[in-house]
Amino acid sequence: MLLVPRQLQRAGMTGSVPYYGGRFSPAQAYAASHPRGPSGPPPAPPPRADESLTALRTLRDEGVLSEEEYVDLVSRVWP
Repeated sequence: MLLVPRQLQRAGMTGSVPYYGGRFSPAQAYAASHPRGPSGPPPAPPPRADESLTALRTLRDEGVLSEEEYVDLVSRVWP
């Protein structure tokens, strides 16, 4: 017979972190000693397709893109 404290028998009580009778688990101690810093600003949303097409048209008209490159990039942006 295995003697287990009543707290450990309650699986839903602590989630995936083991319960050590009110003391920190090793994972909790590590998390407490290594706080996470701010993650920075959220990533910018991707540009809308019509904005991308306008930018590609501008690059084509300025001569930066050839006609073949323009057609290839438009097919990627606007399937």
